[in-house]
Amino acid sequence: MPAYITMPKLSDTMTEGTLVKWLKSEGDSVAIDEEVAEVETDKATMAMQSFDEGIIHKIYVKEGEAAPLGATLALVLEDGEEPPADADTAPKSETAEAPKEEEPKAEEKKEAASAKPAAKKASTAAAPATTSGGRIKASPLARKLATEKGLDLSRISGTGPGGRIVAEDVENAPAGGGGGGGSLGLLPSPAAAGDESIKLSGMRRVIAERLLESKTTIPHFYLNIELDAEPLMNMRAQVNEASLANGGPKYTVNDFIMRATVLACGSVPAVNASFQGDSVYQYGEVNLSVAVAVDDGLVTPVIRSAQNKSLRDLNGEIKDLATRARDKKLSPDEMQGGTLTISNLGSYGINSFDAIINPPQAVILSIGTISNQPVVNKNNQIVPGMRMWIGMSCDHRVVDGAVGAQYLAAFKNFIENPVLLVS
Repeated sequence: MPAYITMPKLSDTMTEGTLVKWLKSEGDSVAIDEEVAEVETDKATMAMQSFDEGIIHKIYVKEGEAAPLGATLALVLEDGEEPPADADTAPKSETAEAPKEEEPKAEEKKEAASAKPAAKKASTAAAPATTSGGRIKASPLARKLATEKGLDLSRISGTGPGGRIVAEDVENAPAGGGGGGGSLGLLPSPAAAGDESIKLSGMRRVIAERLLESKTTIPHFYLNIELDAEPLMNMRAQVNEASLANGGPKYTVNDFIMRATVLACGSVPAVNASFQGDSVYQYGEVNLSVAVAVDDGLVTPVIRSAQNKSLRDLNGEIKDLATRARDKKLSPDEMQGGTLTISNLGSYGINSFDAIINPPQAVILSIGTISNQPVVNKNNQIVPGMRMWIGMSCDHRVVDGAVGAQYLAAFKNFIENPVLLVS
């Protein structure tokens, strides 16, 4: 009986996937659970497995093409089976059909009809009128058309009552939103030699959407603290010397940072939480998300139940996750369910930075580099020292300033007394 390979849901927020590479060709045999293609989701590029066995008779989606969830990708036949009469055409899937647009309201229909004949030029009218709160006055249809055309309403002059922007103004607006400045009014000059428009990948697009959502809907506030990193570096040197001598792993600064992050949550559990609208959900376990840079952006694989794991456990798990993240071999479950995140740019020489919260989490730590600095010791003498800056971005709906400060104090105590991290 003919079987069809369809676009699976490989992440919790995935709505479509891009067929990056077929690992099988037409005429190849395929077994159950065998990898047949690489699919780029909104989070990563993952291997897609077959749920049937047989011969791939027809491939419907080419490499580089995107397809919605449930779309038919290929036809699989049993050995010697005759293909169906319509084998050359991919059958439609209900889940793959595009949603129908809502019927325009009566007001929008009326306005759309009046917008058809070109009357006044929007560019010759006064600046768009705004409400007392600074909101641009525009009709619903005008807003919808501006979104579809990629136009900035603030750069379009209105000809409606009181300077209100109507559909006709949007239709007559020059490309760039009336000011020649691009879809968001941000491009400073006309195209020049060497300019390039780079299409967003699925992952890059979702990263943009999630970061915009985070920054515009979560009330961020930021805390920063300076640490004495010399005890940590001395401890790391001793631990690595003993570990390597006994055939063990080499530990990175980030391994100690992860351990301190988790232990500090035990001291101040209020940061290990998320905002739930009418409540704050406090997690009983620390599922640590660790930012890992990949070719197309950033992924955050999760170390689950990190509070129960030793320094050695954390070292081995993050090495495995990071390697598979760069090889695009992580599963969806390994990239979701984190309760707080750390982002470390210290290896890039960044002294300090403030990261954007990874929703629905309430906290993200930003780790800077360790540098040699002149410091004042207990005897008021200026001596060489090793310093490190840690930033903490907090969701103010969940974490207050005092709570964040308590957490950073606990974190500092673990870093400056690193024997606590290996005990």
